[in-house]
Amino acid sequence: MHRSRLSTILIDCSYDTMNASVHFWGHALGVSPTHSGNASDSYVALEGGSSHLSLELQQVYAPSRIHLNIETDNIEAEVARLEQLGATRVKQVETWWVMRDPSGHLFHVVPVQSDDFAATAQQWS
Repeated sequence: MHRSRLSTILIDCSYDTMNASVHFWGHALGVSPTHSGNASDSYVALEGGSSHLSLELQQVYAPSRIHLNIETDNIEAEVARLEQLGATRVKQVETWWVMRDPSGHLFHVVPVQSDDFAATAQQWS
């Protein structure tokens, strides 16, 4: 038995569009972008837009796109469950997996990151 839930929507921004995207999405959603201040950190959080779901911009050296993160307390069990539904493994990165859904969209299966995970996650047998 394990648990999982949608935790994050990431707006992947190419290197040359990141600043414009941070400005746009912050104003479009009426939230203040938050960056760690560490120059090597490629994430900017857009906090306050939704409860129980994180929205972040991520600077990438790839085409711009949007991807979802599913957080889980058992990576291998969740990846196996999603494979049975038609997803495929693309690449393991440290402790998490990049996966592809049946229509070709990329998403990530990541370890628990949210403080409210236990109270909001779906339980799977």
